[in-house]
Amino acid sequence: MTEVSTPDLPLAQSGGCGDGCACGTGPGEEHEEYMECGLDPALAQLLADAGLDPLEVEDIANVAIQEDLDHGVDVTTVATISEDAVATADFTAREAGVVAGLRVAEAVISVVCTDEFEVERHVDDGDRVEEGQKLLTVTTRTRDLLTAERSALNLLCRLSGIATATRAWADALAATDTKVRDTRKTTPGLRSLEKFAVRCGGGVNHRMSLSDAALVKDNHVMAAGGVAQAFRAVGEMFPDVPIEVEVDTLHQLREVVDAGADLILLDNFTPTECEEAVAIVNGRALLEASGRLTLGNAEAYAKTGVDFLAVGALTHSSPILDIGLDLRAAE
Repeated sequence: MTEVSTPDLPLAQSGGCGDGCACGTGPGEEHEEYMECGLDPALAQLLADAGLDPLEVEDIANVAIQEDLDHGVDVTTVATISEDAVATADFTAREAGVVAGLRVAEAVISVVCTDEFEVERHVDDGDRVEEGQKLLTVTTRTRDLLTAERSALNLLCRLSGIATATRAWADALAATDTKVRDTRKTTPGLRSLEKFAVRCGGGVNHRMSLSDAALVKDNHVMAAGGVAQAFRAVGEMFPDVPIEVEVDTLHQLREVVDAGADLILLDNFTPTECEEAVAIVNGRALLEASGRLTLGNAEAYAKTGVDFLAVGALTHSSPILDIGLDLRAAE
């Protein structure tokens, strides 16, 4: 097939092994190693450049397809479409928003396709799109397109919905220095993709796991005998791990600032209380507001001087962005 691309957007032609692997290839490694995992080297590199692990994305794609096929075949497609039929599919936005997950959708197609497929990329992850705008065009066997359609769209719509919601928060904070951050309230198995979508929408990521950073919360404080005690206990056992401490009162805030905390989560503080907290800290630590937050009061909270707004709803409650797949005859 002849490859076609829009200006300034990368092009890929990809075929996948479709059976998953465990070669251990991680982000940023050489193209030759990516090929062992079944993804096209250029696609794998694009995923790695976006901060995603190509092997993990391929595994997610395989799980999604295997769930949809349930160890069988796509009975409707096999019965109605000839094996050698070829078509072109346009992924098209049904509403305006911010797109995320286009390369993930390509990975889903890759694990299904038995032949090479031709891709035309019209936009990139993080772009604002309008209703009716083409996002991605793929030409390959019609059977493969229809079998991959739902799984590819499930991921693409979900991630684009998160990116769109995040962009609304980022826009609300645009006149301030405050950034919107996600939480660990993510879909099991999709955390890295959902946090990627937050980045596409202009947000920043909180910790990825329980092991890469500490967050001392109320239950830890209760078990440790106090907020300062809990902070010191983590610092003594894991001196190289970043520590954030959640506080419920200004008294606790003073305790943890005096104990040397660098990042403090203000739980359910009002804007007035956040202003007081900023004055107490006076630049000695970063502050993050959590709870009571809405798009309507986001700017008010940001103007208090806090550094971050923690919004779990970005990943646990964002509606999808409606994206469809339109099939047409291959040229």
